[in-house]
Amino acid sequence: MKRIYGAFAYSRGPIDACHWARAVPDAILTAPPAEGRIRTRVAVIGGGYTGLNAALHLAEDGEVVTLLDAAFPGFGASGRNGGFCCLGGSRATDRQLARYGDPKDVRRAEKAAIDHVSTLLDRLGIDADRQDHGEAIVAHSPAMAASLPALAEEFAKDYDTTPRVIAGDEMAANGMAGHWHGALSVPLGFSLHPRKYASGLLRAAQGAGVTVHAESPVTRIEQSGGTFTLTTPNATVEADRLILATNGYTSEDIPSWVRARTLPAQSSVIATRPMTDEELQAQGWTTRQMAYEDRRLLHYFHLTPDNCMVFGQRGGLITSAANDARVALHVRRDFDRAFPAWRGIETPSTWSGMVCLTANLTPYCGPIPGMPGAFAAFGYHGNGVAMGSYLGMILADLAADRSPRAPLPAAFSALPKRFPLGPLRRAWLAAEYGWAQLTDRAA
Repeated sequence: MKRIYGAFAYSRGPIDACHWARAVPDAILTAPPAEGRIRTRVAVIGGGYTGLNAALHLAEDGEVVTLLDAAFPGFGASGRNGGFCCLGGSRATDRQLARYGDPKDVRRAEKAAIDHVSTLLDRLGIDADRQDHGEAIVAHSPAMAASLPALAEEFAKDYDTTPRVIAGDEMAANGMAGHWHGALSVPLGFSLHPRKYASGLLRAAQGAGVTVHAESPVTRIEQSGGTFTLTTPNATVEADRLILATNGYTSEDIPSWVRARTLPAQSSVIATRPMTDEELQAQGWTTRQMAYEDRRLLHYFHLTPDNCMVFGQRGGLITSAANDARVALHVRRDFDRAFPAWRGIETPSTWSGMVCLTANLTPYCGPIPGMPGAFAAFGYHGNGVAMGSYLGMILADLAADRSPRAPLPAAFSALPKRFPLGPLRRAWLAAEYGWAQLTDRAA
């Protein structure tokens, strides 16, 4: 297996102190490794939201499904994200999307993805600490604050919703006291506990008949006569259909087509201990809305039901224990600047993980060229709770030779281009981060 980051990124090191693992430890998400010869109708590689949704919907439709994960279901971004079920998935502008058709097709899919997770939680009875308060885009500069009314008009048009502009001098009254200059409150999306959602999906998939194997990395894929043969350390799995659902943890050579079509990028998160009501009031940030800054090197944050503040940011380029510790200190400094009244509040939880970008700036969901019967979805650009789940459901239909039960925008069906520079393509991130630091300061 070839990957562009060092071994630490794919180890348990980055999640040793993950906040979400306190309620749902690794052991709850594990399963026996694959052993011997296994025959299945559909093999799913990857046990995150995409793979679990695909496996669940296939099994509910009567297919025989085997899911394989290199570590355990929920090990990747699905078990360590910030807990935002929100709009997003694409970073492309309307002008870039227009080459594929109506850009609003993508916006409808983003909204439908939130609805999909909402319906799934209700249907499966998953208690994932859901908080239905929408999302706030907070202005990190006066210039950004001045653009909020125009942004509100865009959201109203694109998502058929009614956002609300909150002026800087109204932030405290709306429970958003901090160093921001205003906000746009969007009544779409909700926060959740990522691992509670993942564990609920896992239980539902197993209950529907999916066979799940952990500690079973697929090291080789061959296809002959319409049959896929997957090799793991202790098993050989034969399948008629194949789904690749590994997103930011995808190997460069399994299959070879995927080489350089993904660009994993690190996101780092901290979480406070539970705070008292008095501590919340001291800072004045009491809203239960998810929040993020609309800039490249953004911060994203929200209060959990037990009053822990989860606070994350983009920007890491190197993965190692020492670098994770250094980045966590940087995140903590940013946290202290954002919430000065909480400077003395402990942050016992720190962790990191990989989001996944594509050169097209859109997710991909469709067949793997040169491998009839194989399908993949990836590239959620940091918004995979909703979009990864939604495209997993659509993968189930594609693998079963059915028309998708939900809209699949043409932009998501376009084959993703390869990034230049191959294994050195992280240089693109370094350039983008450098430019973002300059432009964010100037804004």
